[in-house]
Amino acid sequence: MAGLFTTLGSYPTAIFTALLGVVLIYWLLAIIGVVDFESSGIDVDLDTDADLHADGADLGTIASYVVAFGLNGVPFSIVVSLIVLISWFLTGMFALHVLPWIPTTLLKVIIGTGAIVVAFAASIPATARLVRPMRGLFVTHNARSNHSLVGQTCKVLTLEVNEGFGRAEVSERGAGLNIRIWAVAPNSLTKGSIARIVEYDEAGSRYLVEPEREL
Repeated sequence: MAGLFTTLGSYPTAIFTALLGVVLIYWLLAIIGVVDFESSGIDVDLDTDADLHADGADLGTIASYVVAFGLNGVPFSIVVSLIVLISWFLTGMFALHVLPWIPTTLLKVIIGTGAIVVAFAASIPATARLVRPMRGLFVTHNARSNHSLVGQTCKVLTLEVNEGFGRAEVSERGAGLNIRIWAVAPNSLTKGSIARIVEYDEAGSRYLVEPEREL
């Protein structure tokens, strides 16, 4: 066991052992709520031509590689963690089973450096395969807010609309959305009338409407 820890703490595995320690600290902070792992990512949609706005060109370059290698769709912290973990495992296996057969220290350093590069390169497609089934867990559904209906028209469903009562239907993406409405009395609103939503009342969870003016 002591030999195992010695190997994992020596070159080349030590590089990824240190990075793995940083990753473990990060996830510990995420568990206790100090950092938000979902916000620490590069949000890139593979199916759209996204405009990548960043503080510099480097972020756009990184994002393009993320898409090219199939690493998008999950928080970037997960991608980095998997790359480090896989690279650490591969270099660890190399250090345990291959490095002892290399005769000189110089050759060990040279071949060990090559092992770092190979392990990192191999970890990218492996990570892409692992994150693929995770993408569905991080799909963001943007619900429309109540205020987003302001300015739209609606069809009155009740026989009248006054300061305390009224219902209407708003056509929303092919489906009818039933909402509570009110209007200043007297008014001409009746069942089947077309009204325009002018304000949302947070306290009453209802919409102020007025008759739609004919052109």
